[in-house]
Amino acid sequence: MRIAIASDHAAVELKAVLREWLLEQGHEVADLGPETAESVDYPDFGYDLAAVVAEGTARFGVALCGSGIGISIAVNRNPLVRCARVSEPLSAALAREHNDANVIAMGARLIGPEMARACLAAFLTTEFLGGRHQRRVDKLGNPPHPIDRSEPHQ
Repeated sequence: MRIAIASDHAAVELKAVLREWLLEQGHEVADLGPETAESVDYPDFGYDLAAVVAEGTARFGVALCGSGIGISIAVNRNPLVRCARVSEPLSAALAREHNDANVIAMGARLIGPEMARACLAAFLTTEFLGGRHQRRVDKLGNPPHPIDRSEPHQ
């Protein structure tokens, strides 16, 4: 499977660890940078990662920054991408099962390499359940609409 990975300067070391682990697992990895810990802007790398996943060049993406929050916001600007910021394997699995997430985000300053590998393993080995979840995922790709408060929501 081809997986794209990108980070900011705060997560270069974790990106290298996860890239090597993915290669050991037999995946093809597209490392979108950066290569050094010199300061960069996470949105640039998040946007590039989202584009690669949205166009289908990579099946999944791994987005990393100091907290995982900033880069996940950047990735989620692309309406064809669903990025979930996680810190433990259950959230990673649920992001796939219920939300059909195609990008996982983690914070290098908040998670160690072992937990990051466990999250990524759960993410990559979990299938989307579809069913009732598909209707909800379909709504994620559409622009927001006003809520009709005259009818109760289900």
